[in-house]
Amino acid sequence: MKHIRKGDQVIVITGRDKGRRGTVVRVDGERLVVENVNVVKKHQKPNPAKNVAGGIVEKEMSLHISNVMLFNPVSQKGDRVSIKSLEDGRRVRIFRSNKEVVDI
Repeated sequence: MKHIRKGDQVIVITGRDKGRRGTVVRVDGERLVVENVNVVKKHQKPNPAKNVAGGIVEKEMSLHISNVMLFNPVSQKGDRVSIKSLEDGRRVRIFRSNKEVVDI
C-alpha cells in the first residue's frame, strides 16, 4: 500500500515550491505530479499531424515522493503516515501525530 495516492492533498517540504499545497494528479512509482506545483516553461515544436501548436507552454513536472508530505487537515500541517491493519482485515493509512485514519 502506498503512503501517497492520487487525489491526496500534499504539501511540498523542500525545493523551489516549499510550502505550496496541492492535489496529487498522478503517481509513477517514486515520482508524482502535484497540481499547480513545479510548473516549468517548455518550448514546444509544432506538429501539424497531431494538431499541436508550437510555442512556449507551461507544464507541471514531477517531484520525488520524498519531497512531499500528506496534508493533515486537523493540524493544518504536513504529517507522516503509517499503515495499520484493522480488526476486519482492512489496511488503512493513519497520521502519525494524532493517529487519525486517512482512508474512510
